[in-house]
Amino acid sequence: MTAQGYDVVGVMLRLWSEPGDGASNRCCTLEATRDAQRVAWMLHIPFYLLDCESEFRKYVVDYFIREYAAGRTPNPCVACNRAIKFGFMLDALDRFDADFLATGHYARVRHEGGTFQLLRGRDARKDQSYVLYMLGQEQLRRVLLPVGEYTKPQVRALTAARGLPVAEKEESQDLCFVRDRDYRRFLQTYAPEIVRPGPILDSAGRELGTHRGLPFYTIGQRRGIEVPGPEPLYVLALDIARNALIVGSAAQLGRSTFRVADTRFICDQPPTESTEVTVKVRYTGREVPATIDPLADGVVNVHLSAPIRDVTPGQAAVFYRGEAVMGGGIIT
Repeated sequence: MTAQGYDVVGVMLRLWSEPGDGASNRCCTLEATRDAQRVAWMLHIPFYLLDCESEFRKYVVDYFIREYAAGRTPNPCVACNRAIKFGFMLDALDRFDADFLATGHYARVRHEGGTFQLLRGRDARKDQSYVLYMLGQEQLRRVLLPVGEYTKPQVRALTAARGLPVAEKEESQDLCFVRDRDYRRFLQTYAPEIVRPGPILDSAGRELGTHRGLPFYTIGQRRGIEVPGPEPLYVLALDIARNALIVGSAAQLGRSTFRVADTRFICDQPPTESTEVTVKVRYTGREVPATIDPLADGVVNVHLSAPIRDVTPGQAAVFYRGEAVMGGGIIT
């Protein structure tokens, strides 16, 4: 039982990993599993390892490949939170006769005026509210985010004070299912048909060279274009129809208007009129003041107060009002 009076069950997920000798998903290596078992033993709580390899493959890995095939740059952490951590895991609560799911995300849940709010974590450097924008009222009602009230150093200190062996454990990494963290090699292995050389074109349609495969590039990228010229070139767009990489100068980068689809809002209801927010278009990106205009079928028009360079199809655009997440969706 915790200091708050909860009876606790420890649960870890077995996720899909690339086959091969010694290969494993970095979130559930043999060492990580043993660490989790040891912590559960020291805390005198039950421990379970749940198999969700097939679900992870379907909703995260296959999605990752499919998005690159469509010329978009996906965020697998968003997909994992939506389908696995707050999908599969919430569905598993009934197996344990549990009321709540507690995770280690650096964000906070507040219940105010009959509504649950999702807030930024106290530690601005570790805040993970960006990748949780898809949570609605029914999910937040059953979610606890205890570490969101602390900074990372405070969490490590609390862990060390309790004598737990994971106080200095290294942090988890993105692309946990790519064994060498080389997503280009991964795509060449599992989807070679989408990695095809093609023309590099400038914005006027002039051919400047040959690219190695559109999945190897993203909006705003400079390195790897390998086209000589009087000024650096940046990726402006990926043209799937022509298998062409569109490049241009830094001055040509940036957008102030774009659309977001598959939007989710924390209150479960999209706004009915133009609304002023701040928006982030990358997990580590800066927030920019914006106005969002709701359209039909979960689509929102976003109008930024000033152009930003890294508006990238496939990434999440997340809307904030103060410290609260309003919602978000996927840039189209």
